Amino acid sequence: MAKVDRRIQKTQEALKKAVIDLMSEKNFDDITIQDLSDRANVSRGTIYLHYLDKYDLLDKLIEEHIDVLRVTCRAAAELDFTESTLIWTEYFERHYSFFSMMLASKGAPYFHGRFLAFLFEEFKNEIDVTKGKNEGLNEDLL
Repeated sequence: MAKVDRRIQKTQEALKKAVIDLMSEKNFDDITIQDLSDRANVSRGTIYLHYLDKYDLLDKLIEEHIDVLRVTCRAAAELDFTESTLIWTEYFERHYSFFSMMLASKGAPYFHGRFLAFLFEEFKNEIDVTKGKNEGLNEDLL
C-alpha cells in the first residue's frame, strides 16, 4: 500500500468536513469553491490539486463511504444479527453528520441513487429464490 502524505490526507479531510458543514447551512448548489476554501482554510488552487470541482469532491466523499459500507457488509456477513447490526450502527453514528445531511432533503440526489443501488446490491446477495419462503418469487421484486 502506498504511503499517503499526511498533509494531503489532512487537506482532503478538511475539505470533506467543510463540504458537510456548509451543506448544513445552505444548498449544495449554492456552495462555492471560495466557501470551501475559506471553511477548510486552504487556497482555491489547493482544492483544484485534489478535485476537479465541488461535485468531484462530493462524489469522492460519497464513494468513500459506499466503499467502506461494502467492506463492512463483507466483514459482517459471518456475524450474527446483533453483532453485524452493531457494526453498522457504530459506523453510521461515527459519520452521523454525513449520513444525516445526505439523507435529509438537502442531501445530494446522487447520494440517494448510489445508496439505494448499494443496498439493492447487498440485499440481492442475501436473497435466495431457490428455496425457503422466497422460493419462486421474483428476485428483482424482492
